[in-house]
Order: sequence, then structure tokens, then C-alpha cells
Amino acid sequence: MEPVSLPEPGIPAGNSPSMAQETFRVLLGVTGSVAALKLPLLVAELLKIPGLEVKVVTTERAKHFYNAQEIPVTLYGDEEEWQLWKRRSDPVLHIELRRWADLMLVAPLDANTLAKMANGICDNLLTCVIRAWDLSKPLLFCPAMNTAMWEHPITAQHLEQLRAFGYTEIPCVVKKLVCGDEGQCISILQGWSLLLCAHRDVEQ
Repeated sequence: MEPVSLPEPGIPAGNSPSMAQETFRVLLGVTGSVAALKLPLLVAELLKIPGLEVKVVTTERAKHFYNAQEIPVTLYGDEEEWQLWKRRSDPVLHIELRRWADLMLVAPLDANTLAKMANGICDNLLTCVIRAWDLSKPLLFCPAMNTAMWEHPITAQHLEQLRAFGYTEIPCVVKKLVCGDEGQCISILQGWSLLLCAHRDVEQ
């Protein structure tokens, strides 16, 4: 894991006393869906976009699905949140990350974290960043779950609540799931394309 690197307190993300913003900063959240297997691919695709800087916030369960050694950017988890803060004057990681990012992308978003987001629960680093998110900045989310979970009526309610917050949904696609079912899953290329469009819109 790369060492913790955060903006200086009091300096807005992307600015310094001597130079204007030159990069676009994306905070990528990953949750405990099997689709987290695609995290190395998604990071690699994002890094192909010129001028894009990426950091990853992971839930503990998401770590089961990928090898951290294959992630070539800074990776933050719950442990870093508590290691960084030891006394009153220390930075609070979820607030610093919220300030740092120009855009947040949660991919994949599993059913559990979807429910937490919809109801304002913030019991880990990722959901704390989301709860503190600056709503003037884009937040994109990519649902990914088993078909039975997707078709439960409460899923539609949770998705509607996230859209009401102003978040942008990257729709699922239908394909064969790891469990063997045919159902909804995240589309990495679809998410990357939407992010690229959002990046261009912000830069213009």
C-alpha cells in the first residue's frame, strides 16, 4: 500500500498556493460484491484517461475479491481511518478524502452498502465519505448483486432514494453471474464511458 497522501488542511482539492488544478481527482469506492474482482481492470481503465488521478476506498469485505498488490494507486480502508487520527488536531480521513476528490465512483455497489447509503448509515470509511459527500460534486454508483437481491422490492426503493440525493446510477447489464444465475451485474466499460463523459463535462 502506498503511504497516506492527503491535501494540506485548508487548501481546496486541486489547488496550491503556486499553481491551478491540473488533474481531475476520482475517488473509487469498492464494496463486497463478487464484481470487485474487476477492480484491477477498472483502475487500469481509469488511469488511461489523461490527467486523471485515482484513489480507492475499500470495505473490508471487498478485500476478499481482489489482490491489493494489483492495485497501482493508493488504497484506503477502515484501518487507515483509525491509524491516521490519534488526537484532536489530526486530520479525519473521510473528510480529507471528501475534500480531495472531484468525483466519486462506487463500483461495484453491493446490496448491503446500497441500503446503508439510502438510509444514511456510516459505519465504515467508505460510507462515512459518502455521508459527508459534497453534493455539488458528482457521485456515480454501479449496483451489482445477485438477481434475487436485485428483484427484491426494497432495492428499487433504495435506488430511487440515491437518485433523489442527486447521485447518478450506472445501470446494470444482464449476463451470467458467478453463482450460475442469469442476472444483473456491473458493466465496467459502461461505467468507464460514463465517467469519461462526466470528466469532460467538468473540464469544459
